[in-house]
Formats: sequence, C-alpha cells, structure tokens
Amino acid sequence: MIKRLPMLLLVFLLITLFTDSAWAQHEYVGVKSCKMCHKGEKKGMVYEIWEASKHAKATEAPATKGEEKNPTCLKCHSTGFGEGGYDPEAEDSLKFAGVQCEACHGPGKDYKKMSIMKDREAALANGLIIPTAETCVLCHNPSHHEDMEFDYETAWDQIKHELPKEEPEEEAMPEE
Repeated sequence: MIKRLPMLLLVFLLITLFTDSAWAQHEYVGVKSCKMCHKGEKKGMVYEIWEASKHAKATEAPATKGEEKNPTCLKCHSTGFGEGGYDPEAEDSLKFAGVQCEACHGPGKDYKKMSIMKDREAALANGLIIPTAETCVLCHNPSHHEDMEFDYETAWDQIKHELPKEEPEEEAMPEE
C-alpha cells in the first residue's frame, strides 16, 4: 500500500485539477454532435474508431457487476457523470453512455461550432482538451482496479484517431 501512495496522491491531484478546470466550466453535448464532423474516411474515421472501441461500451462493464449506479464506477465508465452528462436515472441516459469524445476532450458545447473548431486556439479557449497520458491515468490507474496495468503507448495505438492533415489547394494552372 505504501508503494501505491504516491500514485494515489497523483491521481487525486489530477482529478482535483480536472474537476476545477474546463470540465466544470462547459456543458456536454454527446457524441452525436461530434459524429457530424468526425465520421468517414475523409475525416480519419474518428467516430468509427471510437464506436468499435471498449470506450464506447464502457458503461456496460459496471452493469455486469451490478454497479450501474455506483458513482465511483460511473466517473470513469461514462461521460460527464455528476457534471451534467451521464445520469443513469435520466430518460436520455444513453446520450452520454460510454467513454465518449467529451470524456477525454472536454465538454463540447462551446467549441463544437465549425468556426471555432477550425481555429485551434479558439477551440482550446472554449474548452477543447488535447488529451495526454496524464488525462488517461485519471481513470486508467490501480486506485479502483488493483490489477490494472496501463501503458499509454500501447493503449494509444489501440484507439489512435487523428484528423487527416488538410492538403493545400493546388493552384490553378494558367491557360495557354
């Protein structure tokens, strides 16, 4: 237990920082809002990669153990639990089920507009989070699952979803 104390303190500190940051200032909109612009080959298959991942079905895991309403589980196995997102008692609970885009990228109401998303600085100023390994260990740590081992590089390879680089428009050749 003493060996785990520094890790547990780090996790507690990170959770405290995140709950006081962008997550607490913005509203969740759900994966359907993200899907509109992040689906298909031209968009890097971002939605499809998420949909096929364990993250998309993460709310099912606590349910198999009778923990579908356990706040400790739902903090990591859903999107925005206790912060205006997932609520197992709500009629539209599926809107935020699973670990959706906003669980890692921050609540999207203020940055989802195309005009904001095209301007990285504006998107960041409006709550977009660019996740790092530190973001992942907020949930992927042994504090609730003692046998959990997490390697960021391996995990990222399994869920990697990057937007394709926009190709510069070719200049029209003058007609002769």
